[in-house]
Amino acid sequence: MTKMPPRAALSPQEREQLNSVETQEWLDSLAYVLANAGDDRAAELLEELDHYAYFHGAPILFKQNTPYINTIDVEAQPEYPGDLELERKIRNAIRWNAVVMVLRANKRAEGIGGHLATYASSAEIYEVGFNHFFRGHGAGVDRDLIFFQGHASPGIYARSFLEGRFDEARMNNFRRELSPDGPGLSSYPHPWLMPDYWEFPTVSMGLGPIQAIYQARYIRYLENRGLKPRGNAKVWAFLGDGEMDEPQSVGALRFAAYENLDNLIFVLNANLQRLDGPVRANSKVIQEFEALFRGAGWNVIKVVWDSKWDELLAKDYNGAIVKRFEALVDGESQRYAAFGGRELREKFFNTPELQKLIEGWSDADLELLNRGGHDVKKVYAAYRAAVEHQGSPTVVITRTVKGYGLGETAQARNVAHQVKKLDFHALKNLRDLLELPLSDEQVEHLEYYNPGPDSPEIRYMLARREALGGFVPKREVNYPRPTVPTGEFYEEFAAGSKGRAVSTTMAAVQIMSKLLRDKEIGKYIVPIVPDEARTFGMDALVPRIGIYSPRGQKYQPVDFGSLMVYKEAVDGQMLEEGITEDGAMSSWIAAATAYANHGVPTIPFYVFYSMFGMQRIGDLVWAAADQRARGFLFGATAGRTTLAGEGLQHQDGNSLLQAYVVPNLKVYDPAFAYELAVIVERGIQRMYVDGIDEFYYVTIDNENEVQPPMPENRDEVREGILRGMYRFQRSENNKAKLRAQLLASGPAMGAALEAARMLEAYGVAADVWSVTSYKELHQDALLTQRYNMLHPTEEPRVSYVAGQLSQENAPGVLVSVSDYVKLGADGLNGHLDRKLWVLGTDGFGRSEDRPELRDFFEVDARHVVLATLYALQRDGKLKGDVVAKALGDLGIDPEREAPVLR
Repeated sequence: MTKMPPRAALSPQEREQLNSVETQEWLDSLAYVLANAGDDRAAELLEELDHYAYFHGAPILFKQNTPYINTIDVEAQPEYPGDLELERKIRNAIRWNAVVMVLRANKRAEGIGGHLATYASSAEIYEVGFNHFFRGHGAGVDRDLIFFQGHASPGIYARSFLEGRFDEARMNNFRRELSPDGPGLSSYPHPWLMPDYWEFPTVSMGLGPIQAIYQARYIRYLENRGLKPRGNAKVWAFLGDGEMDEPQSVGALRFAAYENLDNLIFVLNANLQRLDGPVRANSKVIQEFEALFRGAGWNVIKVVWDSKWDELLAKDYNGAIVKRFEALVDGESQRYAAFGGRELREKFFNTPELQKLIEGWSDADLELLNRGGHDVKKVYAAYRAAVEHQGSPTVVITRTVKGYGLGETAQARNVAHQVKKLDFHALKNLRDLLELPLSDEQVEHLEYYNPGPDSPEIRYMLARREALGGFVPKREVNYPRPTVPTGEFYEEFAAGSKGRAVSTTMAAVQIMSKLLRDKEIGKYIVPIVPDEARTFGMDALVPRIGIYSPRGQKYQPVDFGSLMVYKEAVDGQMLEEGITEDGAMSSWIAAATAYANHGVPTIPFYVFYSMFGMQRIGDLVWAAADQRARGFLFGATAGRTTLAGEGLQHQDGNSLLQAYVVPNLKVYDPAFAYELAVIVERGIQRMYVDGIDEFYYVTIDNENEVQPPMPENRDEVREGILRGMYRFQRSENNKAKLRAQLLASGPAMGAALEAARMLEAYGVAADVWSVTSYKELHQDALLTQRYNMLHPTEEPRVSYVAGQLSQENAPGVLVSVSDYVKLGADGLNGHLDRKLWVLGTDGFGRSEDRPELRDFFEVDARHVVLATLYALQRDGKLKGDVVAKALGDLGIDPEREAPVLR
């Protein structure tokens, strides 16, 4: 062997030549191993080299990206199993009908909206799934759950039209759900509006990805707990590249990998555009996504280029095209999609080396160089690899053209997302591109194209869906009605705490604990907490039911041997989600919809800081309402003044108001343990036995007080609790001339009871009412008002609250106090026969103790007394000097600034 001189002694040309020889020798060696020992052995050697280089100080940089080409090599592509020509005709018909449906809607009602470009870019990635992968209800435990991209709904409707699920009349009612002509089609996936069709609402972007992750995890949870037979179901989530900027889209990616969710497949439609323009004009968004997902531990499959590019790559021995791919930015790619072959020739194939590769190619030939997401063979190969992959979730990133096939008006244009109209010329071009047998007159009249039920296309579609288990999307509700405990089961809470000081949060935990022990329903209870089990007193449940972990517990906890040992188990029942309200709420949604998605009526109890609930997860709560979720949300440490010391960010005075706006969310603010028990008992009965699509937000506080027994008139009290109010304490002073009715909720009950006692000194007899739900009262009052307005000649009805608080039944002034903002109770004004004076906690919280906080917010007993006396003055029953003297007696500074301004 000839001894080589030191590199430093070589000329630059000699060093370059030596480097070239060395590189080729290494490549030849690797090629030999690949050919003779296979991919796995080659990977082992490369890993050994990597370790060797690292320990000897070679600065090898970690690469999060693979080259900007398809992940699956053309040689590794499986044979396509379908009829390519029939599937092409089906896609073309669906594309046309999706466009016609939106155009008809906007012709009928200017500005009704709808989206053309998203489905145009994603037809292939959906149709490969529909024809070969998506399994319907007939597949049993292997049924897939599919989160469709919301803006692609026209294409999903158009497919259902060809399948015979919708007729033309219904297609014509796209975005016309109130039409007298018959049922409509909702703008986007909305299970509330189409309960037999859509399963998941997805168009509040970012919520689909995180919910899909937790749905996939919940399948594993049900299987590991023996509530659902093990199967091979997949959760598919179709996402847009612009949508990935939402924090919820990416916030739980690492969690999915940690849980080894190989039943989860994201399909990311990278058409490189969002609403206003390119997603990442100056870089390559696909490469960014690859780095993001690979870094989080996902299996990444890129579908970048279609089969036509394979011809060029096969003869590109020097890698010139791959180098050119690496130099691309998305803004440049958008121009090629918009302006076609000539632009490609001039701007992409811009070196002699690249120009040589396309010698003899016309501009029309170059037009055939497409993006991989429009090549069904490439998409099929990616999907098959995804469903066969084990050990981690998969993302399939498909490169497509937004507005594909829609012509100069929309294809790859910045305005593509907003295009809702196409002129006659563009429509004719689209018809020709899709090769549809429609006349110009039919095009002009926006006629749908349906080849007929006996056509090869329709027979093929239906046969494929039958083989895969039936139509999708399709929502079916079929679950065994559980036997739920009633009556004596809750008696201990009706009996009161017998002198023990107990918070309603502890009462809630005791109710859950008892439900968990119930032989009939216990297995269905799913406690969920976001890393606050000890805060809420739920740590006692952990040793008994365990925290769910697919890995079990591979360590001995530091508190091993104690009563409160931290126990993780594969079949654990509690979901301890860590510090992620979005994740915990997504888990709750998965559990709260399991009755429909899996036929398993799990009953979730999600317990969280009330301040970090509604205002932080409000969008997910609305999504839960849309998909007809059932279960309980417990807002713990509730109220602005109960969470002493925590201050502004923690003290909740507004969650009840935020919860109010959700139509099917029942909202309660109980003061006592027996009230909470009544609400839970009735809620379980209504949701899981009666099958009513509603869910419950219930506040629970952390202030320890002796819990009273339920009053003796139990039937009346139970009705009052559920309808919103009942008289808890009647004044025994029947001789007093001055009367008052004090309405109190949750932790404000103590102030009302004390105020009633203090008012005796002023000659005022005050009854105390427990108001468990201002929403129930207000909604009933509004419905009563509406009925009376629509039936002006009939005897007016009286709302529940008006009847309870009538002068005859409840004489005197009305004063309300709660630990929440005043607007909640103030909604009753206008529905009563006299004014309701309202005290509440408007303003920012403070780090203080409870008495000081209640004085600051003017909701303590002294301020309830003052408000009552002032109401009597305004009612002409007291003179002003009496109220002025009371200010001094009560120690209230009349000149201090209002808390809402401080």
